[in-house]
Amino acid sequence: MARRVKNKNAAPIQITAEQILLEARQLQEAVIRPPKQRITDSAELGDYRLRKRKEYEDLIRRVRWNKSVWIKYANWEESQKDFDRARSVWERALEVDYRDHTLWLKYASFEMKNKFIDHARNVWDRATELLPRVDQLWYKYIHMEFMLANYAGARQIYDRWMNWSPDQEAWLSYIKFELRFNEIERARSIFERFVDCHPNVGAWIGFVKFEMKYGDIARARNCYERAADKFEGDVEEAKDLFALDHKFIPFDKGFEDAIYEKRRLEYEDELRKNPLNYDIWFDYIRLVEEIGGGKQTMEDLYERAIANVPPSHEKRYWKRYIYLWINYALYLELDAQDTDLARDVYTLCLKTIPHKKFSFAKIWLMAAQFEVRQLNIDRARKILGSAIGMAPKDKIFTKYVEMEMQLGNVERCRKIYEKSVHGQNSPSLRISWEKRNESKLF
Repeated sequence: MARRVKNKNAAPIQITAEQILLEARQLQEAVIRPPKQRITDSAELGDYRLRKRKEYEDLIRRVRWNKSVWIKYANWEESQKDFDRARSVWERALEVDYRDHTLWLKYASFEMKNKFIDHARNVWDRATELLPRVDQLWYKYIHMEFMLANYAGARQIYDRWMNWSPDQEAWLSYIKFELRFNEIERARSIFERFVDCHPNVGAWIGFVKFEMKYGDIARARNCYERAADKFEGDVEEAKDLFALDHKFIPFDKGFEDAIYEKRRLEYEDELRKNPLNYDIWFDYIRLVEEIGGGKQTMEDLYERAIANVPPSHEKRYWKRYIYLWINYALYLELDAQDTDLARDVYTLCLKTIPHKKFSFAKIWLMAAQFEVRQLNIDRARKILGSAIGMAPKDKIFTKYVEMEMQLGNVERCRKIYEKSVHGQNSPSLRISWEKRNESKLF
């Protein structure tokens, strides 16, 4: 039975944990360290080596599974320049766990560091044969042969590696290796094997780009058609290939129309589900532009798009929608060269926007700049005047003043500044006053 403490009051003399540790440190006996030995003859060196080897062997018997012990043992034998013994230690370590690729890497590094090239090749061959799915072993082996300028040997290693169907990075590395020596035909044959091993759209697109750069249109077209046949039922993959079509290769109209029709039907189906998805409208319009759609086709498509007015009078729902009008007007002005219809589009757009709820300074300014490009200054002034009345924003005042300053109408600039200062909705009165004072310099 434990003895009870009768007096539980605090002791008269208190001691801290720090004092206890300090006292224990002071009473601790000095550590006995072995003296430094200086080996003077071969007999002492032999005794030293025998003692160290016995220590390592005893340690290995206790923790044979610990690879760090094997590595230290092999490195020590290497430091003694006894390479045969070091090699023996590495071999014994591999017998314990040959699946650990780090042991193979350090073993091969030992052979290469001491310039035993044939031994290193033997180690790499065995490692890649036993662990063919470890890419690092193959890369290191190829790098060694490349540093030795044994390019034929590196090519053989790549061929052995490709027989194991590695990932895409390995194939691309092999192709870059051949292109470095301008071996176009070899690279082409590797690409053929690559797309058979990894039949995805990324591999085929890489093949087509390769043919466009190093081959000719006929070869690239053949690759493209083979890829399109393979991914005929996959709409997403066909979309990527169609983008490649317009960027790289002028293909037959019939083949192009088949892919275009697939994408058009896809867009139509999505718009049927949600006609307010303006991103789909943008993609659809871009698709028609890419295939060279006629003026009437483009106008009909834009008219369908702008007819889907956002049901809510909140500005955040209109930000994407308003760009349909902008793109429509720019298309009519720049591509279709129909300025009258472009003017009508700007006018209708300004009527569609609920200015009592919100407005867009951008569309006002673009409409005015359009009239300036048509040398119709009075109409531009009328648009900007209406903008000041409906949407008195600083950006509109600033651009209006810039236009008048460029035309040399200083008096109009003063009047515009006065409107901006007296306007109740202007948020930057101080800036407007400063600009008005600057205009007095004129």
